[in-house]
Amino acid sequence: MCRESPIRGFGCCGRPAYDRRMRPDQLETLVTVSAPTLSPDGATAVVAASRPSFAADGYVGQLWSFDTTGTAPPRRLTRGQADTAPQISPDGALLAFLRRVDGTSQLAIVEAGGGEPRVLTDAPLGVNGFAWSPDSARIAFTASMPERDRYGTTPGVSAGQESPRRVTGNKWRFNGRGYVDCKPVGIYVLDVPRDDAPWIEPVGRAARSADESTTASQSAQPAESAASPATLGGAKGLPEARLVTPSDSDAIEPVFAPDGEWVYFTASLHDGADDDLLSSIYRVPVGGGADPEPVSPVDSTWRVGSPTPAGDQLMCWGQDYGESRRDFVAKCTAVMSVQADGELRPLTDPESEEFASTNGFLAPGQGESVLAVRRERGADTLIRLTWAGDREEVVSHTDAVITGAAERGGTTVLTYTDPATPGELAVVRDGRLVTLSAFAAELPTPVAQHELTVTGPDGYPIHGWVFLPDGDGPHPVLLNIHGGPFADYSWGYFDEPQVLTAAGYAVVQCNPRGSQGYGRAHGVAIKQRMGTVDMVDVLGFLDGAIEEHDTLDGTRVGILGGSYGGYLTAWTIAHEHRFAAAIIERGYLDPAAFVGVSDIGWFFSDEYVGTDPEQVAAQSPHAVVGQVRTPALILHSEEDWRCPPDQAQRYFTALRRAGVEAELLLFPGENHELSRSGTPWHRRERFEAMLDWWSRHLPVE
Repeated sequence: MCRESPIRGFGCCGRPAYDRRMRPDQLETLVTVSAPTLSPDGATAVVAASRPSFAADGYVGQLWSFDTTGTAPPRRLTRGQADTAPQISPDGALLAFLRRVDGTSQLAIVEAGGGEPRVLTDAPLGVNGFAWSPDSARIAFTASMPERDRYGTTPGVSAGQESPRRVTGNKWRFNGRGYVDCKPVGIYVLDVPRDDAPWIEPVGRAARSADESTTASQSAQPAESAASPATLGGAKGLPEARLVTPSDSDAIEPVFAPDGEWVYFTASLHDGADDDLLSSIYRVPVGGGADPEPVSPVDSTWRVGSPTPAGDQLMCWGQDYGESRRDFVAKCTAVMSVQADGELRPLTDPESEEFASTNGFLAPGQGESVLAVRRERGADTLIRLTWAGDREEVVSHTDAVITGAAERGGTTVLTYTDPATPGELAVVRDGRLVTLSAFAAELPTPVAQHELTVTGPDGYPIHGWVFLPDGDGPHPVLLNIHGGPFADYSWGYFDEPQVLTAAGYAVVQCNPRGSQGYGRAHGVAIKQRMGTVDMVDVLGFLDGAIEEHDTLDGTRVGILGGSYGGYLTAWTIAHEHRFAAAIIERGYLDPAAFVGVSDIGWFFSDEYVGTDPEQVAAQSPHAVVGQVRTPALILHSEEDWRCPPDQAQRYFTALRRAGVEAELLLFPGENHELSRSGTPWHRRERFEAMLDWWSRHLPVE
């Protein structure tokens, strides 16, 4: 039975005359959804649906309401250009969300049943996230607050006219955020306005009087410091929001204590925080004016985050970074309970299970419990974990990736992505998923992904998938390598193999040693051994897939990958010359040159490839670039601070000097996340450039 699309108003029986498979110009059909929120009785769920828009050259979408019984049709709640991150208040009366206003996301509220939304903030760089108080009277939100005279806060002072930046530590910039030491993230608390009259903009003589009053008030105040302001709003009808965390440090993930008198948050406020990777949970009173109190140990070796109330208790996730406090390689995430004395109790096994950080959430569950996601072999299972340590599986969906969950009023809902959809909302009934939405109704028909486990040359099992294009073949084959390395390919929808198979290419992709979802021993196997067993695994999986599927042409193969996948692609073509061509994207190509230029360069290379110069060179694609014979297209973003552009430029120049055919394509205004969240036109142009490269070097016959 055809399900109607809630986005455009028609379903598969009336879908447009798109091609059957995904093309680059159909990126607008990729609808993703936010984590869900539930009404107190569990009868209504709300999500934000977002999609790329070529017209806006950005991401657009609104909030949608669903009857969790499935008896009523979905309803569009808002009409903003980009409304995201919905949260229904604990009393069910209001719905808070983020709305794009003049290019930034601001906090807004609307009556839960619908109505005229009201924007509550005017944070100069926007609001990042927020949380309701238990009594629905307050909201705590996070906002990056720029120093005075930076980022347009002073008219006439452009970016090139700002004062010089004084750098004194390691953590001063971050991919996607830019410079961070001059715009720390603070937590603000505001009282939620209820049924008050709208603010009226003064005009004429009233405006003049208001300006004179404001000028007099400002002249009586002490000079403004460069730190974050103590308040936001308070003018033009906006409620005043109070800064409750230190003005010179990042504070994230706010959540109210069950009594509503404290705000928990995650931060790195300990001595030596600039030299390690640890974080702890703190609390401050809702009125501010007090130093943060640690709730979890600040002298441990654990990095913890996502404080989540579990009834009257508190839970979180954590990773043990060892005595060096930087040993992050392949550290699985454990769900933990915070004891009354502040001690942390792991509830899951960080050696064999990966929890919570896969999609970055814990969600309050029934009683003293949380909902957490366990990642295993590319699939997710939603687990209910109690503070006391009992564990109960809520739902297991072997062919999906869970992106959010909520539980209230005896109802459990979740959002997910699987091979057929970038995002849907489902309710859990008797352990099964019942999908409520149909956001993928306009999506071109996805190509199925065929699961495969191959025994590698050294006897190690290699798990992955094969995507087969239409037709009998034989098809040219592309070996696709994921980033990370401690990441994975999964059962979630992935636009890249869909576009490539639509063009006639078979795509094979696996999770070699170094990936997550197979226990820590699998992930840590390449620590200071990069380019060894991981290369054995990807080549072994390629050979196994060609042997398994007789429609694959093993004589016509290409290779591609991004970030760590770019590293392993560049490393592989220096040692294996069977590939017709390669695409190396945002690559980690020169570990030695990575130090000092990447946002994570001060620790990443030391942990993954070591510090001995000979050992580093033995794992460096740049050191063996003279062995490459394969034509290579190098894709990179000009504002990539994770793998900075000089990684690509130096490698490209070395290829050209060695007489290897190479092209470099640089995307302005983009960072390391181009392929996932770059502007729609750049994402389209990226795909078109990839298809053009393959058509020239590995044409489909």
